[in-house]
Amino acid sequence: MIPFLLKKLFYAILVMLGVVVFVFVLFQGIGDPARMILGQTGDSATLKNIRKELYLDQPRHLQFLYYVNDISPIGIHSAAEIKEKPLQGFFIGGEKKIGIKIPYLRRSYQSKKQVGNILIDVLPGTLILATAAMIIAMLAGIPLGVFAAVRKGTWIDRTAILSSIAGISAPSFFVGIILAYLFGFLLSKYTGLHMTGSLYDEDPFDGRVLQLRNLVLPAITLGIRPLAIITQLTRSAMLDTLNQDFIRTAKAKGLKERTIIFRHALPNALNPVITAATGWFAELLAGAFFVEYIFGWKGLGKTTVDALEKLDYPVVMGSILLTAAIFVIINFLADLLYRVVDPRVKSG
Repeated sequence: MIPFLLKKLFYAILVMLGVVVFVFVLFQGIGDPARMILGQTGDSATLKNIRKELYLDQPRHLQFLYYVNDISPIGIHSAAEIKEKPLQGFFIGGEKKIGIKIPYLRRSYQSKKQVGNILIDVLPGTLILATAAMIIAMLAGIPLGVFAAVRKGTWIDRTAILSSIAGISAPSFFVGIILAYLFGFLLSKYTGLHMTGSLYDEDPFDGRVLQLRNLVLPAITLGIRPLAIITQLTRSAMLDTLNQDFIRTAKAKGLKERTIIFRHALPNALNPVITAATGWFAELLAGAFFVEYIFGWKGLGKTTVDALEKLDYPVVMGSILLTAAIFVIINFLADLLYRVVDPRVKSG
């Protein structure tokens, strides 16, 4: 297990390093960050100080090293940097200190807030949306796949297959617009749903008011594609499991069909479903970018799109890095879970 974990950790570091290089090359140097922060009315002395603070007065390769040092959980910083930025963590040393810290994603050009604080504030909204979408997909997809496999060749099976194909083919942004228009506008007085809204509404008297109904449409929109995938995977795995010898033995013993399906066949068919669910949870974080923007849901995706419109590149860069880190962590956990659930992976 230890060699496996070390190997996966090495691959994860390589992936994150590749993402960091891509983000730096893509966004660093677009426009004049000092002008974006200060505007067109800033004097030359102030611009010079801002460029020095952002290391823009250094060669490009040194800018990259400073950026990696900032966003890395392990870094070397001066006592002045630790105090000014400020950096949170544990440092040891003299004037130059080395320590373990919370990655510093720099500051927003627009709000001057730390990018890390901005992203942490909106990340729960995205995680709640992705979790709700995955719960919908699992609760609907697994039973549909089981019924389609048990009733193979019937209208239930054909309907499930056609519906899953349509769900896979339909883009999330298209489905989101249709659902928002139908249930959030035309039928709003019957459904009680709105076209846009976040988990909390700001009320001047009551403060933050929880609005769970605003979660319904974006969660359904985001959950349609994984629902279709899980339905097909469950059906395929169940068909394979139902043809195994131990299922024929259970039938020969006279066990009830429900017992055979749900106590013997289904648990053995869930391995690919578990893998798909963990992988799709990471995919949902990327798919949430469009869905959040369509429904006005306060989350990582909407914040990133808004930052792109305002040319607030530190927020965009930080969002990409955070999303990539979540992808890597979830895929790492999925590989680990698969080894625990399926003993055949260990032998392989």
